[in-house]
Amino acid sequence: MRLGLRALCALVLLLACASLGLLYASTRDAAGFRSPSAAWTSPQGVARPELPDLAPEPRYAHIPVRIKERVVGLLAQNNCSCEASGGSLPFPFQRRVRAIDLTKAFDPKELKDASATREQEFQAFLSRSQSPADQLLVAPANSPLQYPVQGVEVQPLRSILVPGLSLQAASGQEVYQVNLTASLGTWDVAGEVTGVTLTGEGQPDLTLASPVLDQLNRQLQLVTYSSRSYQANTADTAQYNISALVTIATKTFLRYDRLRALIASIRRFYPTVTVVIADDSDKPERIDGPHVEHYLMPFGKGWFAGRNLAVSQVTTKYVLWVDDDFIFTARTRLERLVDVLERTPLDLVGGAVREISGFATTYRQLLSVEPGAPGLGNCLRQRRGFHHELVGFPGCVVTDGVVNFFLARTDKVREVGFDPRLSRVAHLEFFLDGLGSLRVGSCSDVIVDHASKLKLPWISRDAGSETYARFRYPGSLDESQVAKHRLLFFKHRLQCMTTE
Repeated sequence: MRLGLRALCALVLLLACASLGLLYASTRDAAGFRSPSAAWTSPQGVARPELPDLAPEPRYAHIPVRIKERVVGLLAQNNCSCEASGGSLPFPFQRRVRAIDLTKAFDPKELKDASATREQEFQAFLSRSQSPADQLLVAPANSPLQYPVQGVEVQPLRSILVPGLSLQAASGQEVYQVNLTASLGTWDVAGEVTGVTLTGEGQPDLTLASPVLDQLNRQLQLVTYSSRSYQANTADTAQYNISALVTIATKTFLRYDRLRALIASIRRFYPTVTVVIADDSDKPERIDGPHVEHYLMPFGKGWFAGRNLAVSQVTTKYVLWVDDDFIFTARTRLERLVDVLERTPLDLVGGAVREISGFATTYRQLLSVEPGAPGLGNCLRQRRGFHHELVGFPGCVVTDGVVNFFLARTDKVREVGFDPRLSRVAHLEFFLDGLGSLRVGSCSDVIVDHASKLKLPWISRDAGSETYARFRYPGSLDESQVAKHRLLFFKHRLQCMTTE
């Protein structure tokens, strides 16, 4: 009888879960819910373009080529899209990719006007920012190799077809040979031409040889270059005067108890380091003490505006950014982060943030922008991971984005800046603004603690906590989220983005 009753209860529970699942599936896309995070759908009628760079010149059209799909897949397709994966129900430990269609932040007519304005502004930007050094110049075949001398751009750890390669040698030779050498990347070919011998594919040194000059030149049109790593010097850890090199900066809003705990923890380990505070609270409290600078802002001025204010007051070589609810411990070794920046070309290096559960996160993010079809905009890819290890610094890697605990070169942070239009929720937007110019690393062995966010059920929230939560955690339909998507659409020429 007990067994039958348990089976009945289990059946009822399963039916209830199934009903909730069906209800969730039927309501998440229901009419009347305007969502700026709408799932991406590929524009209709946009065909996948061919890669015109692989097309031969007319004089080489008769030479057969065997395309290498593995290499071609590394080249830009200029027709990106964003697609979600992982299903609609969030199961634990399941990898899920969320796709956000930034065009949904606009009405249809408004989108057409915004797209036209965006393209006009982008062309104006190109005319202002590009110089003659950006134009592709190909050296004539006097060596007798013809090759590009400037104007070839490749994103870090990405691949391109090398334009302009050609051998203009005298006829009658038994074998024609070209040797290519790279110091920061590797060579490969997008297709193999019959009659051409290749040595060193996927390596820094590539040799191409053929008894037929036309076949060799057709092969040279298919040569690819892949960026592989950043340069980094190595050396033993030195002793540094942290107070002379580092200023600690933070932005606070209504959480003075957390802020005072942060300052107290800093003073245990770094009693003379300057702490700069940007504060946009409604009723600011006095924060003073040795080596503390407290700057007040209009109420609710915003997250990135506060960052700009704090960084503007830094006079040291480096600035350490922290949240106002962090706690320094013996593992918060700023000397380690300083050593990385002193001895590598990196501009910024993040640490790890440890939660009360004991779990520490570095929030290492890879950011890439894939070109889209003309007029549609590009696609932003955000995924967890890193490019490669930082040689000579165990536990450190090179990546594109890190957690909100990082040491950076002050002048470089000012150069990238924090867009003040992002007032409530923003973080990776700073790294997106710096993509291509900001060299970022991450070290998992420099750890700061995160104050507990657990709320005991018998302790009621005060008015300040309620106000903070309203500003800090806006809903998905909040106007600040829509404004952020509109900004990404226009500022970075994006049509969509995917995130893990």
